[in-house]
Amino acid sequence: MRAAAYIDGFNLYYGLRALRDRAPQFGENRWLDLRRLVQELAPRAQLDRVRYFTARVEARAGDPGLPQRQDAYLRALQTLPGLTIHFGTFLTHEVTLPLAEPAGSQRWAKVLRTEEKGSDVNLATFLLLDAFFDRYDLAIVVSNDSDLAEPVRAVRDELKRRVLVVSPQERVTARLQRAASDSRVLRPKVVARCQLPIPVIDAQGRHIRPPATWGPFGSTT
Repeated sequence: MRAAAYIDGFNLYYGLRALRDRAPQFGENRWLDLRRLVQELAPRAQLDRVRYFTARVEARAGDPGLPQRQDAYLRALQTLPGLTIHFGTFLTHEVTLPLAEPAGSQRWAKVLRTEEKGSDVNLATFLLLDAFFDRYDLAIVVSNDSDLAEPVRAVRDELKRRVLVVSPQERVTARLQRAASDSRVLRPKVVARCQLPIPVIDAQGRHIRPPATWGPFGSTT
């Protein structure tokens, strides 16, 4: 059975952070080998392609090293055969929101809101296109974004492909459960087994190491 994987990068990232809190004995485990992960999820399938959807992050006032940590991981992923990274964008804009606990006459505050744009649309587009052009029999969608329910349903019902949804969160949303052929939750033990080597060595012989807090079983320093 030909398989293709569609991975929602930020949904997975925040799911792994929550996974650390639910199963602290497994630590961070964000230095994740995505091909190996998908092969663990569908061991009998022939994995032809992995599509990873993300966006470039920017430095924050309290976290200037954020882009460097992401870049190390993206460079490591680019060494994996059959894996393509698709980039969306981050948009930052000023919004006015009500205060939860107003102080005197001050009831509103201006805040900067950063939103990731494009990943869900890009994922849905390639999920549908690859099915339409008969590039897989089984799609593995790693996300718990309920906005993907309709494209998942369309692939299953209209294009007659199997879709396995894997949630990085504690449960699969009801909409995705109804839309998918099958669904499951990502387990800590599976994540712990699917870490990239340290170091990853790229085609030019350069060594790529994880950020200090991303190592196997999670250094917390």
